[in-house]
Amino acid sequence: MTVHTHRAGDKRYSLVAIVLHWGIAALITSQFIVGPVMTRLSDADIALQFTLYQFHKSVGITILILMSIRLVWRILHKPPPLPEAVSETTITASKIVHFGLYALVFILCLLGWSVVSASPYNIPTLLFGEVVWPHIWFIEQLPDKQAAETFLKTVHAYGAYVLLTLVALHVLAALHHQFFLKDGLIWRMVPFSSQSYNKTNAKKEKV
Repeated sequence: MTVHTHRAGDKRYSLVAIVLHWGIAALITSQFIVGPVMTRLSDADIALQFTLYQFHKSVGITILILMSIRLVWRILHKPPPLPEAVSETTITASKIVHFGLYALVFILCLLGWSVVSASPYNIPTLLFGEVVWPHIWFIEQLPDKQAAETFLKTVHAYGAYVLLTLVALHVLAALHHQFFLKDGLIWRMVPFSSQSYNKTNAKKEKV
C-alpha cells in the first residue's frame, strides 16, 4: 500500500480532502436541522414528515459513503504537518477529537441504518427518491423489532448530542487558532487559500 506524503513546502490539505471535509460538514449540518424538525411534526403533517425522513435517511447513507472514501483517502494521504509552535498537548487533544468525530459519524450513520432496518413498519429507504437502499438483513429479522427500534433510536439521539459537542469543540479550536494564536491553521482546510496561509506564516516567521 502506497502512502502519499506532503512535500516539505506543502502545508495545506489536498483538494480532495478539502472538498470531502466541507461537503460532509454541510451534510451533517443539514442532519442536525432536519432531524429535530421531522421528529416533532404532528400527524397532520404526515406527508412532510415522510419526505423529511426519506431525506434524512438519504443524506445519512450519503455521509456514510463519503466518510468511507474520506477515511481511505486519509490513510493513503497523510495530512500536512502542524506548525512547530503547536504543543504536544494540543496535538494529542486534536487527534482525540478527530478520532472521536470520525468514529461517531460512522457509528451514527450505522445506527440510523439500523433504526430503519428494525422498524416494524418496514418502510423502504429511497435514496433521494430514486434508489432503493436495502435494510440490514439480520436486524430486519429480529423477533422483537419494536424494542430494538426504541433502543437504537435512543442511542442514535444521544449519540447525535455527543457529535454536536465534538463538532462545537472542533469549531472552537479552529477559531482559537485563527483569532487568538493567529497561526493561520484554519487556512489549511479552506479552498483556494494558499496565499492567505503563506502570508500568515510569513508574518509569524518575521516576529
